[in-house]
Amino acid sequence: MADITVMVLDDHEVVRRGICDIIDRADGFTVVAEAANVAQGVRRAVAVRPQVILSDLRLPDGTGLDVIAQVRESLPETRVVVLTSYDDDEARAAARAAGADVFLAKTAGSAEVLQAVRDAASGREHGQHIAVHEDDAVARLTPMERRVLDLVGQGLANREIADSLGIAEKTVKNHVTSVLAKMGLQRRTQVVAWATAKKAQSFRG
Repeated sequence: MADITVMVLDDHEVVRRGICDIIDRADGFTVVAEAANVAQGVRRAVAVRPQVILSDLRLPDGTGLDVIAQVRESLPETRVVVLTSYDDDEARAAARAAGADVFLAKTAGSAEVLQAVRDAASGREHGQHIAVHEDDAVARLTPMERRVLDLVGQGLANREIADSLGIAEKTVKNHVTSVLAKMGLQRRTQVVAWATAKKAQSFRG
């Protein structure tokens, strides 16, 4: 059986090299690329097409979620494990909405990291699989916020949303800010990634 191919994304070189060593030394795994920021991560992921991306959440030029959002369309089969020191519900919600498959705290041991990668690659649910579902976040939105969410997910700008809903652009901006906060997201691109994942899920279902 072929090794599971992994790309490791972390801006701290010592941490990144340590994770790479853990994975490379284990039977059945091969690190095919590593990166230190979003730009490198996107470029190298598309080039090597790893089965699993193991990514830190916070990066110098963005977040691991930005990488997920940018590679999801071209690499739909690639699984993502988010490994971070920020282990809270907000971070989990953001990772889940962006399309991450497994969320692990950096306090996880070597065996747990390997198992998370193995489970992500096979599609099995891992013990630390992200438990915050997007439907829970959406349920907290008002009817108008849900309409704004839908339009942002379609890629519309605030002005276009304002014209579509017949409200002020400033009002749209306020709704977008509220939607991001309630869903635990930071950027509009993450909403687009969430909407794309939902459509793909509906299509598969």
